[in-house]
Amino acid sequence: MTGMPAPPCLEQFESVTCFGCGSAEFDPFVEAEDDLTGKPGRFRFVRCRQCGLVYQNPRIRLEHIGAWYDDEYIAHRKKSDWGIWTPIHNWSMKRLDRAKLRLVRRFAGTRRGARVLDVGCGAGTFLVAARGALAASVCGVDFKDLSQLPWLRGVDFRHGLFYEQEFAGDFDLVTMWHFLEHDYDPARTLSHARSVLAPEGRLVIEVPRLDSVSFRLYRERWPGLQAPQHTALYSRESLRAMVSGAGLEIIHHLPYGAFPAYFYLFAGAAFKRLKGRGLDLNRAVGPYYLGQLLLSPLLLFERQLNLAMQTVICRRAHAA
Repeated sequence: MTGMPAPPCLEQFESVTCFGCGSAEFDPFVEAEDDLTGKPGRFRFVRCRQCGLVYQNPRIRLEHIGAWYDDEYIAHRKKSDWGIWTPIHNWSMKRLDRAKLRLVRRFAGTRRGARVLDVGCGAGTFLVAARGALAASVCGVDFKDLSQLPWLRGVDFRHGLFYEQEFAGDFDLVTMWHFLEHDYDPARTLSHARSVLAPEGRLVIEVPRLDSVSFRLYRERWPGLQAPQHTALYSRESLRAMVSGAGLEIIHHLPYGAFPAYFYLFAGAAFKRLKGRGLDLNRAVGPYYLGQLLLSPLLLFERQLNLAMQTVICRRAHAA
């Protein structure tokens, strides 16, 4: 197809061992495409024979993955003109940040004046919301440099890898909203998060849940695969093992998250139909919100149905 980029070449890939236990033994699990943008390529996920973690192997090397995080990537998307749907879209994005704030207030006990760090902060709207609602001192880290966004003025924005950042003082709250599944060294990231937590601080991690209804529905077209950006897929047990291995204690494990599970239901159905051709977000926004309205009775039971998400709230584990 004219204008279509070439698939990634073999030199852009690297073979890796299990992120959870270091084993090199695995079984094939599923192959995925970049269903969201339609960029060419097929990407393999495997399941570790030792600990059961599902991870991408081989994966795109770190120095090449930036090309997959362009301006159309949802977390970095700055476009606000959605035609007649713009007011609804903007309300929906603010609603997501409000849902995150409710979650951290209820389960992390975050109070006014807290020091808040968002890892993989993207365009940083959660930090802006936390600064306004909690009078928080806020800091964000992202792989892509978005520091020029006007609403990030006054935010301590760090561009680069989280575990290479040094901070002055500890944080009362560290959040990872759909970050850990992207990370190239999750064990190192979690250990670094533990090191920057205040003694009574909390770490909030939200990721797609592999052992969920939406994965069973869509499997190789499951939006949680999001290849090649997602490097690992976490079930309830594998997420708990990864977090505990970093010296963190889980105090809450929720079968839902702030992010709407409906997105996974809608996108999975679209990916099944499009078969790797990519989703045109401008054309999809109308059907997306109409479908959300029609399915709203079902979505009231999201927390009981384990549709797509999981969230853990952690603290530093006490020494034995």
